[in-house]
Amino acid sequence: MSTDQRHLLGQTSERLAAAHLERLGYVIVARNHRTRFGEIDLIALDGDTLVFVEVKARRGSGRPWDSLHERKQQQVRRMAAAYLAEVPERPRSKDLRFDAVGVSVDAAGNLVSLDHLEGAF
Repeated sequence: MSTDQRHLLGQTSERLAAAHLERLGYVIVARNHRTRFGEIDLIALDGDTLVFVEVKARRGSGRPWDSLHERKQQQVRRMAAAYLAEVPERPRSKDLRFDAVGVSVDAAGNLVSLDHLEGAF
C-alpha cells in the first residue's frame, strides 16, 4: 500500500472513529495532536474522563489490534503525558483512560467493522 493510500486510510478511519465516539456522547477535544513522541489520534471527553484514543485501521478483514503491542501502548502513554504537561488550556478531568478503536474498511473506503475497546490499556 502506498504512503498516500495509508494516509487516506488513516484519515478515513479516524473520521469514522470520531463520529462513533460523538454518537456515544463523547466530546472530541483534539485530533492528531503532535507531541515529541508522536501523534495522538484522538483526545476526547467522556463525561469527567479525558480519553486518549488510538485508532487502528485495516483494509478488508485484517486484524487492527495486531499492531497495538506493548511498545505502542507505552508510546501512547508517553504522548498522553506530554499532552498533559504541554497543553495548559486542556480540559480538566477527574480521570484518564486509554481507548482503542479498530476500524476495517473495504477497498472503496466503506466501513466494514468498528470495534471500540474502552480502557484498552
